[in-house]
Amino acid sequence: MGSFSLFHWLIVLIPVALIFILRKAPAGPNRFGRLPDAMGFGQAISSFFRKYVDFSGRASRSEFWFSVLFVVLVSIGLYLVDRTAALNGIWSLATFLPLIAIATRRFHDINRRGWHQLLWLLAPIGTIAVIVWCCRAPAADHSRTSVF
Repeated sequence: MGSFSLFHWLIVLIPVALIFILRKAPAGPNRFGRLPDAMGFGQAISSFFRKYVDFSGRASRSEFWFSVLFVVLVSIGLYLVDRTAALNGIWSLATFLPLIAIATRRFHDINRRGWHQLLWLLAPIGTIAVIVWCCRAPAADHSRTSVF
């Protein structure tokens, strides 16, 4: 009886990940607040830093993707300026919590808990699922609709 190898862990973890991936989001109104407004690039960056560690509420697709684009562009720029990656390391540490917070708010927008972003760790299946979820339209907001 040998040790539990990485292959064995993948055999165990992939079905568990598939359970979370294939399970539908809860039906009904979104439980995380009102529908967020679409944002431009500047508004999204401002919101990204203003809500530095705010894990409540929802983030629109434009807010999430413009913020991710900004972080990636700054990272590329810092790499071109300083090839030792010291500045890039500082930038990564400075944007680590805001990226987790905005991803959590983005998951709230599709009526899922922020903990689902941990599926990133189960590459490639979990990574693909998280990217697809980040691209999805927001969950229905029944608080704005009227019966009459």
